[in-house]
Amino acid sequence: MKIEVIMPKMGESVTEGTIIKWHKKPGDPVKKDEVLFEISTDKVDTEIPCQADGVITEQLFNEGDTVDVGKIVAVIDTVSFSSETQIDKIQTEVKATQKMEIIQEVVSPSTDKTTPVDVPMPKMGESVMEGTVIKWHKKPGDFVKKDELLFDISTDKVDTEVPSPAQGTLTEILVKEQETVPVGHIVAKIASSYRGEVPVIENQNLAMHDMIAAAAVSANVAETEERIKNIAGESDRFYSPLVLNIARKENISFSELERIKGTGLNGRVTKNDILKFLDNRTSVSVETVSGHKAQIADTSLSGSDIQRIPMDNIRSKIMKHMVNSRDTSVHVTAMVEVDMVKIHNYLQKNKDHLLKNEGIKLTYLSFIAHAAVRTLKEYPLINSAIDSNSTSILQKRFVNLGIAVALESNGLIVPNIKNAHEKNLFGLSRSIQDIAEKSRTKKLTPDDIKGGTFTITNYGVFGTLFGTPIINQPEVAILGVGAIVKRPVVIEVESTDTIAIRPMMYLTLSHDHRLVDGMLGGLFLKSLKDKLENFNEKFTA
Repeated sequence: MKIEVIMPKMGESVTEGTIIKWHKKPGDPVKKDEVLFEISTDKVDTEIPCQADGVITEQLFNEGDTVDVGKIVAVIDTVSFSSETQIDKIQTEVKATQKMEIIQEVVSPSTDKTTPVDVPMPKMGESVMEGTVIKWHKKPGDFVKKDELLFDISTDKVDTEVPSPAQGTLTEILVKEQETVPVGHIVAKIASSYRGEVPVIENQNLAMHDMIAAAAVSANVAETEERIKNIAGESDRFYSPLVLNIARKENISFSELERIKGTGLNGRVTKNDILKFLDNRTSVSVETVSGHKAQIADTSLSGSDIQRIPMDNIRSKIMKHMVNSRDTSVHVTAMVEVDMVKIHNYLQKNKDHLLKNEGIKLTYLSFIAHAAVRTLKEYPLINSAIDSNSTSILQKRFVNLGIAVALESNGLIVPNIKNAHEKNLFGLSRSIQDIAEKSRTKKLTPDDIKGGTFTITNYGVFGTLFGTPIINQPEVAILGVGAIVKRPVVIEVESTDTIAIRPMMYLTLSHDHRLVDGMLGGLFLKSLKDKLENFNEKFTA
């Protein structure tokens, strides 16, 4: 009997889990309650035991894949462990199936049918109009699986990997590396294929042409495995194919790879981590004549005290996006000062309990976001856009709340929380955590970035008191959040002015004066200030 293994639900609000490690592979026998795989969710990392004795016949997801709760991740053929013959039979069938799948990827039987598939430049945000192809991971003639990494792109909002939309043979690459094209432009073509029935081969004997293909595949697989072993050794640490590919091309040894501090999920090494390591490695240690060591930097100088640093693609795109916003919107900035004492007291009283028992990491930003969403309902023009012809106002009945996230070492991205108006304080807090983590581990999807209606940028985390942020096009306003600092202020107690120490914060609203005039901007800030200063627990709903 076959048993389907599903991604378990690890909490009320948990909707997905990431497979960290498989402890078994297809063909392996497994006993009931033996560890099958490990997962990570936004609440817990845990080991998942096997449901029954049997043999793993299928693994539907790889390590590092994020899977929805309830989705099938593996299939087990249950057996009694007293029946060694039955186990051997299943293992033989699994290995035979795997062998035929490999052969079919190389050998195209006459029953194949092909359909051409256009691969477009994806849209990575509402205001993103173009993208630059950074690297192709396949070349014309290569076979590619659906969702396998096809190429890397860079836009003014994000650098990301683009998976293949279909399985088949890459027939054409129409856009070269470092070439910039508009969103929707066709960058490649795939001859998408689906296989006919696998022919029955009597006595497991392969036809001659299949044997040649199988030998070629076997050699390629062995070469690939050897290459990966040379890089990653026998380490239990997980490295993505992208990181391993960079390591191989840059001749990074296994010992060097192990020393790189990972900033991704569970300390994994990300693309940025390995690129940063390469930048630092350009400084080499040499012996001077006196025997002392000196550092020689591999840099291009345009003056004795000036270092010329080439601008990377994402910084170049951000620059253009900011200039476009400046030239599009008529920026006006207003500011208010907010007494955060009631929220400060609530956090001191409840944040540890909520984190321990509910997995909710409450921050000041959670309260500000919640109050901002409620204020946008009162003043919906601030949650609007101006159409491209500047003839109509596009007033949104929903709030997709953008949260600006700083990326190492010098980047910025603004994913947004969809339908933020439907979430309570705790729901918004979880969503802010989620998009921040996805941003820093490069797990954002195009849908996470597009469709924003209003943005919050929290420069206060760096100690900045206030600023004048630039509007995220095509929105018409952006809220800047300053650092919360305790200082003496004048307050009224029983009709008498007195001086007290309070946690104070500046909020700034940059708005587009083409649509949002000073009165509307001022009313929005005043209402937002009132909500924060008069916070009570009923506002968590």
